[in-house]
Amino acid sequence: MVQSKYLNDLIEAFQLLPGIGKKSAQRLAFHVLKMPKEDIQRFTQALLYAKEKITECTICGNLSDDTLCNICSNPKRNPQVICVVQEPKDVSIMERIGDYNGYYHVLKGCISPMEGIGPEELNIKTLLERLKDGEVQEVIIATNPTIEGEATAMYLSKIIKPLNIKVTRIAHGLPVGGDLEYADEVTLARALQGRVEI
Repeated sequence: MVQSKYLNDLIEAFQLLPGIGKKSAQRLAFHVLKMPKEDIQRFTQALLYAKEKITECTICGNLSDDTLCNICSNPKRNPQVICVVQEPKDVSIMERIGDYNGYYHVLKGCISPMEGIGPEELNIKTLLERLKDGEVQEVIIATNPTIEGEATAMYLSKIIKPLNIKVTRIAHGLPVGGDLEYADEVTLARALQGRVEI
């Protein structure tokens, strides 16, 4: 326990962030105390602006400064393909690879009966609305390779296939530089299922 109430409050505030334990929170708190006051003001202002100004894209559910995100407002993207992801951060990850030129749809989670999250709690209704006009030819499901992500992928496939739209799933398997010795059975099975001809 640190002697200052304010320092304790700061440490506890950092611990609210995911992946930040007590030691990391203490390290961050002590670092912040060394920062110039102007940098701290800029940091707190950025937090407040982000919370107040960032909204959701009305089409895909991605984070945006406007009603439409920069991807949905880009007419150069391929309108025939939608990649479905769980969270807005997944859009950033997919965009980093630079190989995908279609649009996205953010579910805002995945089906998890243990947490009381069913399909009606996700952004699925909006996805189905987007598929009604017949322009979309393929939906790529890029949910995480977890039990919940797989359940969500299966559910989406079941409701989209009757619309005569191709439904694909991103391949999951061994990472580049990975070693078979350390891979679990599910990862190996996924790698085998997602194999491609060379």
